[in-house]
Amino acid sequence: MLTDTLKGLKVVELATVLAGPAVGMFFAELGAEVVKIENKRTGGDPTRGWKSAHESKEDPASAYYHSVNWHKQIVFLDLGESSDRSLLTEYLQSADVLIVNFKEGDAQKFDLKSSVLLERYPSLIIGEIHGFDSDDRVAYDAVLQAESGMMSINGNPGDDPLKLPIAFIDILAAHQLKEGVLLALWKREKTGRGAIVSTSLYQSALASLINQSSTYLNTNVVPSQLGSLHPNIAPYGEKVLSKDQQPILLAVGTDGQFRNLCDVLEKQSLSTERKYITNADRVKNRIDLLSELTALFSKQDASTVLSKLHQAKVPAAKIRKLDEVLNDSPAKEMVLEQVEPNGKISKRMATIAFKIERI
Repeated sequence: MLTDTLKGLKVVELATVLAGPAVGMFFAELGAEVVKIENKRTGGDPTRGWKSAHESKEDPASAYYHSVNWHKQIVFLDLGESSDRSLLTEYLQSADVLIVNFKEGDAQKFDLKSSVLLERYPSLIIGEIHGFDSDDRVAYDAVLQAESGMMSINGNPGDDPLKLPIAFIDILAAHQLKEGVLLALWKREKTGRGAIVSTSLYQSALASLINQSSTYLNTNVVPSQLGSLHPNIAPYGEKVLSKDQQPILLAVGTDGQFRNLCDVLEKQSLSTERKYITNADRVKNRIDLLSELTALFSKQDASTVLSKLHQAKVPAAKIRKLDEVLNDSPAKEMVLEQVEPNGKISKRMATIAFKIERI
């Protein structure tokens, strides 16, 4: 854990839901002092009430809220009140970074437009998250997954378009803003001047389309739903069942890995069949190949065959459920705990998954 890398940095968070608060938590994990301002009049961040059926109605905040609000100083203000705006001003006077995701019109209403703030606080780094670049619609993650084309390529062929079960676009936008703010802080070290860094959920979504967008831009072929399958590699994304009925995912990316797979399955002749020799052949004939692999894996216990595959450097994995994952040692080491005002301990995964040595 990087607990003191940004010690002394002061961050004010005027953001709600996921993307903005995720940026705030990132800085908190790095040792920055993060003050999260929540709306006193409306009961705070809306995600406080986003509780699953398994959560207590008595708890003041949901597990969703806890996921991106660790180690922050929570302050409830009503910016419609002059006394509370004065308190916010005190926080901003000593702040290095301000994170905002105002609804349309709120910045003007509370005299918090970024351009105005930068005149008042010339060294302040202001990080803005917008939904769309030229549209003031409410932009929740599901809307962006639909608008950006993400849903149209997710799911199995013939099924309805499918939303990813995490707020993927919010997470991507948070990463974009983190990078921009860090660059602005680096530039401020040289110039002493603050900056306005902005991103949108929509542009973050477009940037994440990577090879799928490149496929269309270079071929005019519209990517379609392939389930877990990779459009350019086989067997990559194929799922098979072991003898003991454990689901296994294959991610074979090279011809050499495919030959090693066939060696492990003791079916070397498969790698020399004309329709499977190259990756292009396997993509073209992946349905027949999956049928062959399904039969071979049905004769192997999962733990045994996976051990052999790993030794042979063949990318493959058991498809695990979240309870298996989160009770494993690497995941346990990333769990951050915090005692809440009601005395309960809340838990969440760290947002930081990197290490820096010798700093």
